Amino acid sequence: MSGHSKWATTKHKKAVIDAKRGKLFAKLIKNIEVAARMGGVDIEGNPTLYDAVQKAKKQSVPNKNIDSAVKRGGGLEAGGADYETIMYEGYGPNGVAVLIECLTDNRNRAASEVRVAMTRNGGSMADPGSVSYLFHRKGVIIVPKGELAEDDVLGAVLDAGAEEVNDLGESYEVLSEATDLVAVRTALQEAGIDYDSADSNFVPTMQIELDEDGARKIFKLIDALEDSDDVQNVFANFDVSDEVMEKVDA
Repeated sequence: MSGHSKWATTKHKKAVIDAKRGKLFAKLIKNIEVAARMGGVDIEGNPTLYDAVQKAKKQSVPNKNIDSAVKRGGGLEAGGADYETIMYEGYGPNGVAVLIECLTDNRNRAASEVRVAMTRNGGSMADPGSVSYLFHRKGVIIVPKGELAEDDVLGAVLDAGAEEVNDLGESYEVLSEATDLVAVRTALQEAGIDYDSADSNFVPTMQIELDEDGARKIFKLIDALEDSDDVQNVFANFDVSDEVMEKVDA
């Protein structure tokens, strides 16, 4: 998923310094609330909460906001919303398959915002199951490169269940079965290797190679979808070469 992952990595760097920082914070906080509600407030005993908190800290979300979110999720503080996860499926420009994961307390609003973003940006909604079969749920860990060689990362995670390590330029992407995510993340920690994020994501089984025009269109669609407060994640089965990525960034 090189092009998509590279773009996502670049985007998150920008997100910390641009106007979307507030939106990113809100989504990270929502993740923490839901994780605490589902698995309890003990961070060490709730791996999903642990990863949600780590990710928020990496993006400089203030500790007091994180603590409040944990308490709201665990019912220890008032104000927690009753969020539900909804998956929408569709196609973007050039036939790119798109999975949209929403975390919302208002199903009608979420559906409406997703539909508007899709139709205004060259996409179309699809029936449940018509797109999701093109993806597998995988554990995805992003490790900043620093002085690390690919073999360093591979050596640390192979016995823990990692399937592959991909070089994304400034970071490595470690893929595993979703059920092995915690074991792989723990193996990195025990080896003293820092990581930026550990998530259970949908990874495409096949990809559509996009040119510069196609890349711009799909990025515009994903930006429009992610602009909705209800949309937590967007997964799509495209790849973009380094050359095309440089043109888009320029």
